[in-house]
Amino acid sequence: MLRIVLIRPGATDYDCEERIQGILDIPLNRQGLMEVARAVDQLRDKQIEIIHASPCQSALQSAEILSKDLNARLKKLDHMQNLNLGLWQGMQVSEVRHNQPKVYRQWQEQPENVCPPDGEMIEQAEERIRTAMNKLLRRHKDGVIGLVIPEPLASVVRWHFKNDDLGDLWKALSGHGRWEVLDMEPSQVPVLS
Repeated sequence: MLRIVLIRPGATDYDCEERIQGILDIPLNRQGLMEVARAVDQLRDKQIEIIHASPCQSALQSAEILSKDLNARLKKLDHMQNLNLGLWQGMQVSEVRHNQPKVYRQWQEQPENVCPPDGEMIEQAEERIRTAMNKLLRRHKDGVIGLVIPEPLASVVRWHFKNDDLGDLWKALSGHGRWEVLDMEPSQVPVLS
């Protein structure tokens, strides 16, 4: 059985200000460091062998702490940068809700149909995810691996593995420091085409 522990990085100043990060490279803040420390305590008994991390600062910082404290190897996941949220990046979520209420609701209900101004569609991010996850799944057929990936990309990764609803990606942005376990028997490991 392959167990994937999907971990969101700790908080950044942008998270605390409810600002949209997207591909902006923001480091962890004090709260984020505390969230990662809590995650370490919660994940100690999960026997994570290797941690793969998105290339952004917050994910790499979180993964470095986790790998050191959990005695797990660390690898950077190339091509797993967060969604490019274009002109929304740096804005507060409330600004998008106020200035673009129709688009805000659509991103809540059907994010796969929305392209943030000068950003990318989820479909474009899926191509990166497929490439990275296919490579990862070829290397790991069983055992326990950690994936440290920021939101909203983490929700898109979960969507691929669980084949469920993407959910409200606005709410997902506040999920820093959270983690979840995805268990898959070898016959269930999806081939992401």
